[in-house]
Parts: sequence; structure tokens; C-alpha cells
Amino acid sequence: MIPWKALSGLLLLVGSLQQQTWAMESKGHVSVVIVGATGDLARKYLWQGFFQLYGEQVSSGHSFSFYGAALSEPEKGNLAMSEILKGLACSADVAPERCALLKDQFLKLSQYRQLQTAEHYAALSAEIREQLKQEGLVEAGRLFYLSVPPFSYADIAEKINSSCRPDPEVWLRVVLEKPFGHDYESALQLSKDLKKFLKEEEMYRIDHYLGKQAVTQILPFRHENRKLLDPIWNKHHIERVEIVMKETVDAKGRTHFYNQYGVIRDVIQNHLTEILTHVAMEIPVNRSSSEEILKSKLKLFGSLQRLAKGSAVIGQYQAYNSEVTVELNKTTDYISITPTFAGVAVYIENSQWDGIPFILTSGKALDERVSYVRVLFRNQVFCTQNIVSVHCKPKQIIFHIGQGNLKYPAFLVSKNLFKPQLPLSGWKEVTEYTNVSLFGQPLSGYYVYTPVAQMDPYAVLISHIFQAKRDSFVSAENLLASWNFWTPLLDGISHEYPRAYPGGVDNTNLLDFELQGNEVSFVHEAVVLLSPVQGGASSESFQITQGKYRTNEMVTAWAEELVSRLASDLHMAAEEAVKRSGQFHLALSGGSSPIALFQRLVLHHYTFPWKGTHLWMVDERCVSLTERGSNFRNLHDNLLQHIKVPYFNIHPMPVLVNQRLCVEEDGGAESYEKEMSRLINGTSFDWVLLGVGDDGHTASLFRGCKLDVLENKLVALTESPFKPHQRMSLTFSAINKAKNIRVLVLGKGKHEMITQLSRVKDDPKKWPITGVKPSNGKLVWYIDYEALLG
Repeated sequence: MIPWKALSGLLLLVGSLQQQTWAMESKGHVSVVIVGATGDLARKYLWQGFFQLYGEQVSSGHSFSFYGAALSEPEKGNLAMSEILKGLACSADVAPERCALLKDQFLKLSQYRQLQTAEHYAALSAEIREQLKQEGLVEAGRLFYLSVPPFSYADIAEKINSSCRPDPEVWLRVVLEKPFGHDYESALQLSKDLKKFLKEEEMYRIDHYLGKQAVTQILPFRHENRKLLDPIWNKHHIERVEIVMKETVDAKGRTHFYNQYGVIRDVIQNHLTEILTHVAMEIPVNRSSSEEILKSKLKLFGSLQRLAKGSAVIGQYQAYNSEVTVELNKTTDYISITPTFAGVAVYIENSQWDGIPFILTSGKALDERVSYVRVLFRNQVFCTQNIVSVHCKPKQIIFHIGQGNLKYPAFLVSKNLFKPQLPLSGWKEVTEYTNVSLFGQPLSGYYVYTPVAQMDPYAVLISHIFQAKRDSFVSAENLLASWNFWTPLLDGISHEYPRAYPGGVDNTNLLDFELQGNEVSFVHEAVVLLSPVQGGASSESFQITQGKYRTNEMVTAWAEELVSRLASDLHMAAEEAVKRSGQFHLALSGGSSPIALFQRLVLHHYTFPWKGTHLWMVDERCVSLTERGSNFRNLHDNLLQHIKVPYFNIHPMPVLVNQRLCVEEDGGAESYEKEMSRLINGTSFDWVLLGVGDDGHTASLFRGCKLDVLENKLVALTESPFKPHQRMSLTFSAINKAKNIRVLVLGKGKHEMITQLSRVKDDPKKWPITGVKPSNGKLVWYIDYEALLG
């Protein structure tokens, strides 16, 4: 029997809620449809988030209906959804009586629907319209949350558009979960597919890290403290920025997804990159404008330095491969090279951040679960005696996203920096410190701020969706800019073997990495135990060896050692030439192979005589020199911008003359030939570096070139079978005059071509590389083991 006081209190509560709703002017009815309503994400976060939204909005004047949708038959789906809804809970600040009432109302408003065919969507739309008519409601909006695999997005979007779209005056919001593609091309295709059925403003691509409370405070913190931060938020005062997400869990149970994506696609390309933009972008004048925030983000993406293979280190916990073998039903000899750990150094090429590393790190099976952003400032104070003085301690700002020793979200500022302004609302200063240290300092060494109440990020973002706060979500332009930045690195490491690590605390220092110039590398060599193979050899048994290839000298080694040897040989030749004549004339070919050499020179050959070196192009595509496809742009991005070479010593090919590309009568080739004749003694280069294409071409001399026409020229316009078709190239006459010619061949993809070349006779029309026969110079092949042995 219910006591009278409790019953009367409950009746008063119901009456109060009804009066509040009636007193408010109706703002219309909102239908929420969770597609994938019985899945893991919906069970853990989405239903709870929408229940919290309902609790916040129940007295706002909106009315609601909630539909859980999935492919299952109604009987099975109803049962699964009922079990989920039983677990809903109110926040601590909601009285038990009110919570019980809210939960009862929410359950009555929630129902399951099977959504599979266009007819199902049409029936749902008809049901919504009938409810509106019966209850005399005006429709405000429809919200679809797609908690389903991305391959079904376009199909569902088509069904929503054709069968369940509301009237034009009613808003439609469709929420999409990552992953949004696998690389730039797939993300672009997905974007095109969705835009056939949905407007950009109707799509809300969710990244739940943008709902983490510490992340939501980065821009407000920077804005509120701009007078103190603006003078020091730059390369002159900051040493580095660390953006870290560590996990103790493995990928077990998720390998079907994880083996296709890996740690960079799963976490770094989205969560950590979004955080990077919040730390480094210019603060928009209007921080509530999603358009202005997007402009700032895109401007930052345009300033990011292109990632190369050396920008990252990757690892894989040892049990991963066996988990994949079992879960994906692979054979026992299957080897996965999907990375479960990555550390990446990102650099921003602008006046504010130039040269400052942003270190993005994430991994599974690590020693602790923690996420944070750490901005480490330079400390110019030298303490002669009192090294424990506050002035001698590290200066840092930490946005602690969650977990770790601190447990709760917070932002912390070293007391030897400044005392920050408190956020406008919802945060409090921590004045009682537990016995916890962060980065070597006790909490008492920081000003610490934490939320008054902790909120789940999905609940935060669901509220933002309802309020149409688009700045908390990822736009199509933002998404494509991010994939455009990350895809070259992903392609570059796609065949790299990650370092094995045991997992957990046993990793010790095995995954520690260091910066060397713009590259990163593991600090400690990995210990690898190899089983002996009958008649075979391990990678460790191969050293740099020399031999013969097509009657010429050959140097062969694993790629890294080979490039190191080539760089040393080039350095020695340059020093000898400059010592002898004061000048060293070096001609470099395009393509991807020389990039590793450029990076080696930048990072390890600080005494290279660049002042006396003239840099020439072996060949060039007929595109603007500022375009990505330009060989000169490649040379600039990977070498020239990192070294000090006199401006007048750089000689790009003049493919653009009179605002036209590679027009014969403009005389670009003849102009380059005259420049060579004027500056190079006997037009004989000291060094020419060549590559070889899969079809046997070298420079831009392709099969079918009219060699008799080119015989008396040093530079000529040529035709390529690949786009862009027009090229400018040194001819065999110029190449063969060189004192030294080096041919660099890297990668397993070149093995078949190298094998064929070893068997064919000289036939420059069919195999242009065989036309390289120095008159008085020396030809040496540098071929790595993968190209040589396959």
C-alpha cells in the first residue's frame, strides 16, 4: 500500500510536469529514430543519451516520439529493446520520484519498428503523420541516428529521402558514425553517394571525442585566456605538443573491423586530428559559427606538412595475429601487418608553429588507459642551486581527457605559467589535492579545474544535434581535408612490418620513440628471434654487398641501409667536386624513390656542401611547378625547404613559358640546354640520379621515343603514356655525358622489371634504361633486396 504522502507527492509531480508543458508554447513534435537500436553502441550510449535529452527538454515545449529500429522481426526486436530500456538511469541531481516519472514517460513514448525496406520507411512516415494528426501536433523535426556499418549509409539515406523525408518546412537531421571511409578516395565516394539524398546541413558526422568535456573546453580556454596565451602560444615558447590516447584493451572481438583499419584510421585520423585542430588553429572571431570554425580548420589543414613514411613508427602487440587467425578463420601461415600502435610527428608550416612537433600517439595493449593533450613550454630558467624551485619545474598546460591516475576530466596549468580564467560555467577549481602526480609534478604544482558534473560525450553531442550546433561535428570538407593529409602516410606504411610488443607493462621501453629532425624512430632496437630456415637466410644475414648488374657495378642492401650508402657516396662526391672546382652539379629525377634519399640528406648530412651545389632536374611533368604532381614541387617539399642552398643554384625546368605549358615554339627545352652550357663545364654533370619505371623507362624517356630525333639535343619535350602526357627531359646525350650516373631501384614492385632487365640486350626503344651508357663516366646500380630478390 502506497503511503498517502508519497502518493500525493507523486500526483503533485505529475501535475507539475503537465502544467510546465501546457504552460509552454508548443514548439512542435520531434520524432527520433535510432537505426541499429539494439546494437552495442545504442545499448551502451545512445538510448541513455536520448533519455537524458528527453529529461532536459520535457518542459521546453517540444513533444517527442522515440523509435528503435533494426532489421530484426518485431517480436525479437521488442524484447531486445525492452532489456536495454530497463537499464536507463537519471543523473545524480534528479530526485528519485522525478526520475521514476521521466523513465515511465520515456518508455511509453518508445517503440520498436523493423526498418529494412522502402515500404518499412514509408509505413513509419505514415505512422508519424497519423500521430501528428490525431494529437493535433505540429511537426518540428525528424532525427535519424544511424548506428550501423557505413556500407549501409547510402542505402538508408536513399530510403529516408524517398520514403520518410518530412515536409520542407520541417528539419531533418541524420547522424552518421565513423568510419567515414578508409582513405581519401573512399571518403570522397561516400560523400558523393550521401549528397545524392541528403543536404550537407542535414548530415551530422559524429566524432564522440568532440563531446569529451576536456576537449570541448580547449577553444573556450584559449579564448578566455588569450591575453596571457597569445604571446606564448607559438614556436618561440612551446617545445612540443603531445596528443595521446592509450588503451589497455586489445582488439579481440573486433578484428573483423580492426584488421581493415588499424590504429591510425581507427583513432588518429579522426579523434586525435580533431583535437590537433582545436589546439593549433586560429580562434574564430565568432566561436559559435560553424562556418568560421570550419574555415579555421581548413586553413590549418592547408598548412600541415606532408607526412612521409619516416613521420611515423608503428607496432603490433604479439597476440594480435593469432586473434585475427582465429576470428577471421585464416590459415596458420597468415601474417597481418595491421598496426595496433602508432606514434606520428606532425608539423605545421606557418609562422606560428613552424618546427614544433605535434606528437600524436595511440595504441592498444599498452600499460594504462589514459587520454590527454600536453602542451610543453620551453623553460629558459637555469637554476644554479635550488632545482626544486617552482621556476625550475616544467611549464605545461594539460587537457586531461580522461582515465589515468587522475580519473576525471580536467585542465591543468603549471603554477609557474599563470593562473587561468575559470570557464564561464559548469567547471570548478580543485583546491584539495589527492596524492597524484602528473608528468613528474604533484597536483599541487598546477592550477586544476574540473567539471562540476561529469557528462557522457554522446549525451553532450545528442544535445548539440538537437540544438543544431554543427561546430561539434565533422563537415564533408573537414573530413576530406583530414583524409587527404593522412592517406599518403597510410599508403607509405601499407607494406611495412610493425614492431612486435608483448603488451601491457611488459612493453617497458620497447615503444619509446624519438625525433630526429622531422623523422621519428624507435629509441631501442627490437629484439627479434627468427627460426632457422633450411637453405634460407634471415634479414640480419644480409649486409651491404657489391656485385655486377648488366655488366655495371651494383650495390645492394635493405632499403634503409642502401639509401644511407647512396647518401654517403653522394656526399663524398660532392665534397671532392667542390674542393676540386668549387662547384658540384647534381641532376635529380622525379618519382618516389629519391624521396628517401632527400630525407636522409636532410636528417643526417648536415655538412653537405650545399653552398657549392647546383641542383638540376632530370625531367619534369608539364604542370605548374607548384602543383603536387610536379617533380620540382617534390624536390622542394622534401629537400629544398629544409636546406640552405643559394637561390641561383636551383635550376627548375622551364615547362611554363609565356603562360603556356610545354609548347615547342616557346623554346623552354632550348633555354634549359643553354643554361646548362653556360654553367656546366662541357655540359657534363658531376652526378645524375635516375630511377626506373615498371615499364623500363628512365627520366621521361619512354618506350617508342624517337631517339634519332633526340640524338643531337640535350633537353627535349617528350610524350608519356601516363598522365600528364607531356614531359620535359634530359636526353641520353646529356645523361651519358655525366661523370657519375646512379640508378636507384627500391621495392618489391620493381622485382619483375629488374629480373627482365637482367636478361635482355640493349634496346633503348623497348627498354629505355638500356640506353644509359656513360661515355667516359661511371654507372652504378643501387638495388634493394626486395627489388633484386622479390
